[in-house]
Amino acid sequence: MKSLSLRNYWGLIFAIFILLFAAVLSMLVSEVSTNRLEEERGNALSSAAFQMKDRLDQYMWGRYSEIKTFGEIEELALDTPIEEKRAKIEMLQDQVPAFSWIGITDSAGTVTASTNELLEGMDLSERPVYSMARKTDYVGDVHEALLLADLLPSPGGHELEFVDISVPVFYSDGSFGGVVAAHLSWDWAQEVMEFVLRPLNRSENELEVFVLSPGDHRVILGPEEFLGQPLPVDSYTLSQGKRAGWALEQWPDGNSYLTGFTGGRTNWQYPGLEWTVLVRQPEETAFAAARDLSRIIMTSGLASAVLFAFAGWLVAGRISRPLNEISRKAKAFRKGEHLALPKNTGVREIEDLSNSLESLVRTLGTTESDLERMQDLAQRDPLTGLPNRIALEEAADRMMKQARTAGGKLAFFYLDLDGFKKANDTLGHLAGDHVLQKVAGRLKAELPEGAFISRIGGDEFVLLFPCDGMGQMPTRQLAQRLIDQLSKPITVEAGRVQLGCSIGIAIYPDNAEHLYTLLSYADAALYVSKENGKSRTTFYGDIASE
Repeated sequence: MKSLSLRNYWGLIFAIFILLFAAVLSMLVSEVSTNRLEEERGNALSSAAFQMKDRLDQYMWGRYSEIKTFGEIEELALDTPIEEKRAKIEMLQDQVPAFSWIGITDSAGTVTASTNELLEGMDLSERPVYSMARKTDYVGDVHEALLLADLLPSPGGHELEFVDISVPVFYSDGSFGGVVAAHLSWDWAQEVMEFVLRPLNRSENELEVFVLSPGDHRVILGPEEFLGQPLPVDSYTLSQGKRAGWALEQWPDGNSYLTGFTGGRTNWQYPGLEWTVLVRQPEETAFAAARDLSRIIMTSGLASAVLFAFAGWLVAGRISRPLNEISRKAKAFRKGEHLALPKNTGVREIEDLSNSLESLVRTLGTTESDLERMQDLAQRDPLTGLPNRIALEEAADRMMKQARTAGGKLAFFYLDLDGFKKANDTLGHLAGDHVLQKVAGRLKAELPEGAFISRIGGDEFVLLFPCDGMGQMPTRQLAQRLIDQLSKPITVEAGRVQLGCSIGIAIYPDNAEHLYTLLSYADAALYVSKENGKSRTTFYGDIASE
């Protein structure tokens, strides 16, 4: 057998070594980057599911509060004439069109007054809306219309579905006087779903939402072919054991989906229905970016390996003596040790080889830097340049740990622009985008040292402010400065815009110790600011103690 020349022999060995080195390093970087992107995508779907559930519960809490308040008024006016009662409940229905029907019964369950006189005189004593509300407030799950199916029009031509809300009414002596009952149209849930998924490009990303009733895990909102059917998937089971998360699982159609989920009891103060929300996306779509990145890393790594292996072959004639040293230190680098490659100034070929290996390391290092830049882009709102919800979660976790270690406090500001929707509809979405950019600039200009601001969607922002046990005054002063700044006119190319800003504030750890609980409390306080006239600040602690 003909022996290889020393040049060819070492050139072949060097080429094999470089290829293996590049392949291992490329696969390692690819695996790490893919896992990170998968984690971020799963968390994004879990966050969307949480927002959907929180919005559903918030809406239900609002409608329940209205019926509860009306029931308390009714207790003071049980002997009011029927015509006057009917006028009051029809006024409430005009204000909240989602109430398809509102009625008042006597103590025996007979409807005495109702909107549009529907079902008046009918006995509801066997219906849950009466029987379950005789002693306590009742909120019933989604069901098809029975008594009202032929009496009310269906906006979309589909069968009417309602959520029941009813509260008992008592005379001053404590005796039962009847119930105030309402059928809430389920159509509003579709609008909530569209609102939550709009920022996620629902159609392009093939996102689908499922809302499941407790107990029988029946689909009450979702794709038409699933409605009314139980959904036996692992993510539903997981949602019963923890508040939120995500899973990669196979669905009954045989396809694999990345599924974000959230379940459990609501944070809103009403008899919650404990709905479970799932948001799914096909695996191919969810992980497309991760797989593309993996291919790019592998291809660039192998291409670099081939290039520098060829360069090594060219200088292999004079590297036999120091080759073992070079190989030893290159293997050490594969293990994570950063050792300088040997440089022999007396042999030019060895210097070239050392430089080639260092260039390969720099090339792969650049790929890692590109990955870090991609991760930074994933945590930035592209319109305003502010951190997004993903960055908010990381910042909140870090700042809460700092506050806990220092024994301080952290204020969660939930900001919502007053009048932005009207300006956006009037001047156009492009002008609205410019307004949001200027709002972001004003927020950053007012940001105290150590504070954090993020845009979480639409015209909503969250600000984190370490208040270090100084009481409400510095926090309230900061909130007022923000309101004052955002209330100043904003001039854009399309015209002049006058906005306002309402703020809700929750304090860590006084009000809660978990991020999304604090956000929901701050959002509840924001809702009170809106209800009380807007352009003002409400602390959750003030409303929680009422």
